[in-house]
Amino acid sequence: MNIHVCTLVTDRLLSNASLAMILNTRQYILEKFRDMSEAIKFYRVDDDYGEFSNFARFVIKIKGKTWQTTEHYFQAMKFKSDADREAVRGANNPMQAARMGRDRKRKLRPDWEGIKDRIMREAILAKFTQHEELASLLLSTGDAKLIEHTQNDRYWGDGGDGRGKNMLGTILMEVREIIRSA
Repeated sequence: MNIHVCTLVTDRLLSNASLAMILNTRQYILEKFRDMSEAIKFYRVDDDYGEFSNFARFVIKIKGKTWQTTEHYFQAMKFKSDADREAVRGANNPMQAARMGRDRKRKLRPDWEGIKDRIMREAILAKFTQHEELASLLLSTGDAKLIEHTQNDRYWGDGGDGRGKNMLGTILMEVREIIRSA
């Protein structure tokens, strides 16, 4: 059967209204659910997928303590002293917590470089399992590569040019798989 005959048969089987409905539905699907093999880039809280940022205002609870954001938790865990951790936990906002975490007047725990990925994973897992709407958002990304797109960070982000390690994106994709298989 050639293409012309197939087109005639299709035209007879489908009314113009149903064909239009199919085309509109297809267009809607293409626009709404773009190819999930695409990369999804995030960074700022007020941009698309800003919820993936550690600065996004989602409270987490870990080991009996409440943290205003994952940034608060991550930065606090850098320190050896409970007093320093509590000071960061009480920071007014995630930017202040980040600044406190970079303050080298506070003594870093000696194992920090070896455990920082585990601490981030723990924070991200808490965030996305304690907030159902975030779990849904994360799952809605399908199999897309998640990228923290910033020139400010070559370890947690992509370095702005794609050559960074993108550990935050990697951990988000790991957590997505954990949630998906739960």
